[in-house]
Amino acid sequence: MKKGLCVAALIFTAGISAFAQGITTANEFFKAVSDKYATFKDYQAVVDIKIGNTPMAATVTYMAPDKMRMDYTNPANQTIVYDGKKLICYLPESASVLTQDATGANPTTSEGLSLLRRYYTVSYEKGQGKVPLDEGSDEMVIKLILWRRTASESFRNIKMSIDPDTKLIRRIVATTPGGVVYQFDFKNYEINQGLTAKRFEYDIPSGANNYDNFLFAD
Repeated sequence: MKKGLCVAALIFTAGISAFAQGITTANEFFKAVSDKYATFKDYQAVVDIKIGNTPMAATVTYMAPDKMRMDYTNPANQTIVYDGKKLICYLPESASVLTQDATGANPTTSEGLSLLRRYYTVSYEKGQGKVPLDEGSDEMVIKLILWRRTASESFRNIKMSIDPDTKLIRRIVATTPGGVVYQFDFKNYEINQGLTAKRFEYDIPSGANNYDNFLFAD
């Protein structure tokens, strides 16, 4: 679970950056979303997260082209930071810090964005019209679904619910081959605030147990 959360956060960063960089697609709506995210220099949003049946909550901060930070309120003080070179996950419940040097394998570079361009196909989930975010909801969205092309991808499919007026991503639901569901619900966007790289600096708490290169650990 702990490793999966950090991996999901890193993949999530790649997905958002993919929009910012622009993804080729025949779907004009999807292209409009891509064009919208390409204008973002930075943004911040509140995100409610569910992994399986485990709820979490955080504020996510992103700065183009490759920086991301998640400051959790549930679990309190949990933090995930990606500064473009290193992924740091602080897990206060176990007083652990997981780190991974991503140099040379940055998933937000042009090469890394092939994760979506090459290995996922994109289509409307329920047609081109607006549909409720949830059954009975008054909030209307456009729903897209990305299906993996090969069995080697981390997620079997990725569903996106997008506000048809603002072109902002409202929800991402990613399902692993094993059936584990990662859900991210976004709200209260603040866009182009003029953030700097300093926002993504993180001092590891003293006394924490450090685990380097955790993505490749047994």
